[in-house]
Amino acid sequence: MNILVINPNTTVGMTEKIEAAANRAAASGTQITAVTSASGPVSIEGYYDEALSVPGLLKVIRDSADFDAVVIACFDDTGLDAARCVTDKPVIGIGEAAYSMAGMLANKFSVVTTLARSVPALEHNLMKYGLDRRCARVRSSEVAVLDLEDDSSGAYEKIAAEIARAIADDKAEAIVLGCAGMTDLASKLSQQFDRPVLDGVACAVSLAEAMARLQLKTSRHGGYAPPPQHKLEVQA
Repeated sequence: MNILVINPNTTVGMTEKIEAAANRAAASGTQITAVTSASGPVSIEGYYDEALSVPGLLKVIRDSADFDAVVIACFDDTGLDAARCVTDKPVIGIGEAAYSMAGMLANKFSVVTTLARSVPALEHNLMKYGLDRRCARVRSSEVAVLDLEDDSSGAYEKIAAEIARAIADDKAEAIVLGCAGMTDLASKLSQQFDRPVLDGVACAVSLAEAMARLQLKTSRHGGYAPPPQHKLEVQA
């Protein structure tokens, strides 16, 4: 089984971190192919960056031939619906995957993300997925995405402090980390706070494996019907 894991931003270091997390979560025999988008922003922090990243993301999927499922490794679930239109293979967003698993592990969870500008997009996704009633609050740690690549930035301490506030103020029973760049922090934070701290990359890889193993396909009817060939050619 081959899982295509796409980082929709252009920061190679983040792709390497995502690839390591995906490999830790993958079952024996699963091949992880991690790809950095060739075009788009260096980080995705809000609606504008998300829009810029979609063409490069879709090109990666169109140009990749041998995969059984796709993981979009941006917590905004960048281009998720559009990606499901260009392949019949399962396409999993790390945000939707983490929210769904959190809802099965706890009555109420909070999300800790990066900057405040990312909060509305995540709140909108939660409403779209029908999981907003299970989420107590989406919180920003005010850690920029690229600061997660800098060990001297104090990112861990800021994220941990926001988790502590989520537990105290939101009564959160589980925490979802709202950025793919936080993937390497989940285990340590879970131990520190004695409750589930979910990394979307691991959640998405596990769901992608399950769907591929069950030979499930994305529907080709209705909203996820493939676009006409001439539109695909224009975007190639």
